Amino acid sequence: MSDYICALCPRRCSAARSDTQGRGYCGLGTLPRVARCAPHFWEEPCISGTKGSGTIFFTGCVLSCVFCQNYAISQERHGRTLTVEQLSDEIKRLEEQGVHNINLVSPTPYIESIIRCFELYKPGIPVVYNTGGYERPQTLRRLEGIVDIYLPDMKYIDPELSRRFSGAEDYPEAALLAIKEMVRQTGAPVFDDDGMMKSGTIVRHLILPQHTKNSIGVLELLKREFDKDILVSLMGQYIPMGRASEFKELGRRITAREYDKVLMKYEELGLDGYVQELSSAKESYVPDFDI
Repeated sequence: MSDYICALCPRRCSAARSDTQGRGYCGLGTLPRVARCAPHFWEEPCISGTKGSGTIFFTGCVLSCVFCQNYAISQERHGRTLTVEQLSDEIKRLEEQGVHNINLVSPTPYIESIIRCFELYKPGIPVVYNTGGYERPQTLRRLEGIVDIYLPDMKYIDPELSRRFSGAEDYPEAALLAIKEMVRQTGAPVFDDDGMMKSGTIVRHLILPQHTKNSIGVLELLKREFDKDILVSLMGQYIPMGRASEFKELGRRITAREYDKVLMKYEELGLDGYVQELSSAKESYVPDFDI
């Protein structure tokens, strides 16, 4: 692909990107750079099931959160560049292993190549778009008919937090608009007879230490805007990683009191979805990025 002028994510850098290099915020080329392709068993039960989710971890990110648990690939750029044909082969290989779905993690910088990939081969199992939530609706519309399940984060309702921790003051507004587009495409969640998700949107929220007010605000927003049209996955797995130690309030795990406070609001609102146990806050759950 010759130099491509990029406006895929809300940053709209209008930066030139070639196959392997880019001048925008993400600094990435358009060909997929991949850190891991393997069955993954630590997603929500309706995604991982018993056979695992066929997860492709892409290198780089449009957010670069300071506490990212995949910091080695999102910001240190571990991984290997694949051609579109090689990515298609990886999808076929995962499908042949019997996974429940193909799970694209942090795919946003590579949407051009991903679309080309699915033109070559569309698997017979659901495709999951696993994202930090910082997306443009205009870009997501191009994925309609390709993606079956959206798995975005809704990290913040407070623009100051999103500026400090993710360098994106507009994150709350951008993520809300993105999730609305995802729900428009998928509709309410649909499951097969085994309880595996066939289509729908699951919104994740990670509780951060000393920021329960932000978490409660996010849950209230999701209830008000979407109610039963989404599932909400409340995550308690936060551990200080990446550059978290540079921020005093991020330098520890969340406490049981913080967790219980947010969980109480989740239950009070009557949200449907999944609640991650506090005991999930372990580095052992972070995969090895070993492609």
